[in-house]
Amino acid sequence: MVILSILAMTSLVFLSRYLFLEPKLPLKLNPQAQRLLSYSSPAVLTAIWAPIVFMPEKELWIAPNNPYLISAIIAALIAWKTKNVLMTTIVSILIFLCLKLF
Repeated sequence: MVILSILAMTSLVFLSRYLFLEPKLPLKLNPQAQRLLSYSSPAVLTAIWAPIVFMPEKELWIAPNNPYLISAIIAALIAWKTKNVLMTTIVSILIFLCLKLF
């Protein structure tokens, strides 16, 4: 049953991506649908990082000693100033590790 579920989800994800990414298929979205879909990536990413940053211990933790919050703020500032994804990732991970270990 588990293998069947995995195969079904795999085929569903593959087909949904293939329909939009294959240039030979005549499937085109209208501009309103494209504009609507442009908000999906930020929404999904926010749904992933917000609970981790603001609720790492399963309750709201907005304090100056929250390493998740400090690292997220620093990462946002670095990304905004440099526009360099690799440097933002490395520096924010190092800052987070330093804050968690010390």
